[in-house]
Amino acid sequence: MSRSGPEIALFSRWMRVPLKDATADFHYRWLRHACDADRHPTTHERIVCSSELPDDVRAERAWIQDDGLHVVWAHDRRESVYALGWLAANAYAVGREASAPVPPPSDASRFEIDGRALELDACVERVVELVARSGVAIVRAGARLRAEPQDRTEEIIATFGRRGLSVVGTHFGRIEDLRTDNTTNQNTDQLGYTDAAVELHTDQPFLDHPPRFQLLQSIRVAEVGGENAIVDGLAAAELLAAEDRDSYDILRRTPVTFHRKQKAFERSVTTPILTGAGSSFQIRYSYFTLAPHRLPFADMEAFYRAYDRFARLVRDPANQIRFLLRSGDFLLYDNYRMLHARTSFQGSRWMRGVYFDRVAVGGPL
Repeated sequence: MSRSGPEIALFSRWMRVPLKDATADFHYRWLRHACDADRHPTTHERIVCSSELPDDVRAERAWIQDDGLHVVWAHDRRESVYALGWLAANAYAVGREASAPVPPPSDASRFEIDGRALELDACVERVVELVARSGVAIVRAGARLRAEPQDRTEEIIATFGRRGLSVVGTHFGRIEDLRTDNTTNQNTDQLGYTDAAVELHTDQPFLDHPPRFQLLQSIRVAEVGGENAIVDGLAAAELLAAEDRDSYDILRRTPVTFHRKQKAFERSVTTPILTGAGSSFQIRYSYFTLAPHRLPFADMEAFYRAYDRFARLVRDPANQIRFLLRSGDFLLYDNYRMLHARTSFQGSRWMRGVYFDRVAVGGPL
């Protein structure tokens, strides 16, 4: 969310406007379609159809002046003016702020744990609690974990084991060494072992039961790049449901196929992208393992609109938690809730990855 002036809130596809007794939300497309500049000067009839507007209508800035809402549009820099009284009389979404979902969080400090003053066991206890509540925890390591961090991996694994998590081996092995010169893992013919950017995704969506959690431990940082990003997929889905229910429903009911095919490994699963709700929510999202869609002809365009709508939401930097893991730092995230990514990099970056599932019943996770 960005702000223009002290009162108007601009979102990706709509704005919140303070009126006399409440706030009202208006889609940008609705506002631009209602612009009085598109009326005949004599008859005052509308002379523009909404189909003539660009597909992506956005406000560049907006402010209130002299009892009017002023909006400058991004695509053509036109300034439209709407009387506040007219907006109040035609408002269709009043007082939504009390119940509307908030966008996915972007402040990394909310999810960071300072490990410098904590023993590892106490640190992991806080990680487990934070992941259960918010989906991710980022540990800023103290001197002990920063010294030869590759020698601390097993200790970290064992500490999570005492908190009810068990390592899940995959077709890569038990511990992944995500580095371009990898010699320790199998099936390294995939993006994670290159220096390319890997956009937002969940891991292993092509398995019947993907691992629930992943630990990422930074062993060595890149010379350039290699930053991490996390997005709360549950918050994004709830926001999509509130703003575009048709798209949300399409992603919940439309089966798609995730297909991983490598030189020595192949798996596929067909399932909707969004399933469950609340504590049983699960998102499968991986642009690089999506098989060609085989949907009824009449459904294909609607699916792409829904998928692209969600993709643009999570790819918006304003909805992302962005950070850099230094040597010794680690994070744990819920692979059923959170999407993760990394930027491209240069240099000998080395990140370790370990998957976990729950074995304890009744714990925080």
